[in-house]
Amino acid sequence: MGKYFGTDGFRGEANVELTPMHAYQVGRYLGWYYGQKHGNGERCQIAIGKDTRRSSYMLEDALSAGLTASGADVFLLHVTPTPSVAYVVRSEGFDAGIMISASHNPFYDNGIKLLNGNGEKMEESVIEAIEAWIDGTPAELPLAAREHIGRTTDFSAGRNRYIGHLISLATRSFKNVKVALDCANGSASSIAKNVFDALGATTVLIHAEPNGTNINLSCGSTHMEDLIETVKREHCDLGFAFDGDADRCLAVDENGELVDGDRILYICGKYMQQRGELANNRIVTTIMSNLGLYKALEREGIAYEKTKVGDKYVYEEMQRIGGEQSGHIIFAKYATTGDGMVTALKLMEVLMETKRSLSKLASEVTIYPQRLVNVPVRDKAAAETNAAVLAAVKREEEALAGDGRVLLRASGTEPLIRVMVEASTHELCDASVSRMVEVLRSEGLVAEN
Repeated sequence: MGKYFGTDGFRGEANVELTPMHAYQVGRYLGWYYGQKHGNGERCQIAIGKDTRRSSYMLEDALSAGLTASGADVFLLHVTPTPSVAYVVRSEGFDAGIMISASHNPFYDNGIKLLNGNGEKMEESVIEAIEAWIDGTPAELPLAAREHIGRTTDFSAGRNRYIGHLISLATRSFKNVKVALDCANGSASSIAKNVFDALGATTVLIHAEPNGTNINLSCGSTHMEDLIETVKREHCDLGFAFDGDADRCLAVDENGELVDGDRILYICGKYMQQRGELANNRIVTTIMSNLGLYKALEREGIAYEKTKVGDKYVYEEMQRIGGEQSGHIIFAKYATTGDGMVTALKLMEVLMETKRSLSKLASEVTIYPQRLVNVPVRDKAAAETNAAVLAAVKREEEALAGDGRVLLRASGTEPLIRVMVEASTHELCDASVSRMVEVLRSEGLVAEN
């Protein structure tokens, strides 16, 4: 990760860590960079989408100013999901795409996600060059002049094409299926109901009235309580919750039970395997996936790979399907990034084609109890490599004897070490985590208050 950009873009509190000047500088460099690639005075074309945060409008204007000042033409998708930007970029021939969003973070945070012409996460070499430009290298970039100055165009039609693409993915009508949709007061508010209504479902919509400050506020995929209650109260067949920019999706079955990303991966992966659609008979997960998922995959004879946390890493390793426990699922045939709407539609396909309830499908995976503790430390690298800590991890795993696991990893954005234990009981998890934290403390690694 760089000075400004992490695994999921340039993210921070709006007007504190991420300012309009930062956005202007990102736009200036991207406009110049892609203009140089074209040559001969040909304009580059950049698509921009945003979520519903109040600061998204401010950053959209700043990015547009930087891009057009460098001679790029800007096409505004307005409020739209992150995956729609990726879809439009690759299907409409744009040079690059930008999504303004901080995903599941609170409204006062925001972010700038960059996508290349294939709709994939921007290459690290370009990110590094942007960071160098923000810090003054090179000192200047040429400004476009006269007829070479770029212009900004409304391109809400691009979002409509994405909606059409989603509708085309369905294999059957959703008639007689009642679905609850939690839009997190974010990007899904502009498309989710349209898609499910068009496919014949009866929809119950919640948290789809964004006001600029209520995105992710006690709703969406990080706060499932309202969706669970809605599914039970309205007697829905299932429910889906999206995050702020709709690139992740979690589900609730007809009994109001949570179906997380691990179970969705299993359900869709097994279905694809049975249809001969699972390339190399393999699913890609992150290291945070539950042990219960791996045991279920092994039982079905499905291979798996583990990557670092982040859909960027999942995408780099996968060929057909991969994802995260949090609901970032990538179906490589249809998307280059996590897409909450595609995930919901592919899960619906399994239900419709197998004629089984979501609770029955999800029951094949037994999720192991898990305990995760964030430990503030003085030096993340020292904590990760400390001999006593590594010995403790090995000792705890041996004690679990294959019926649990221990994971210790550094946070990518905070001075924290995440200690996670899975075991057959909550008591075993708690005891193991406590012992691990005590080793960190005894080694003088914990940053005490």
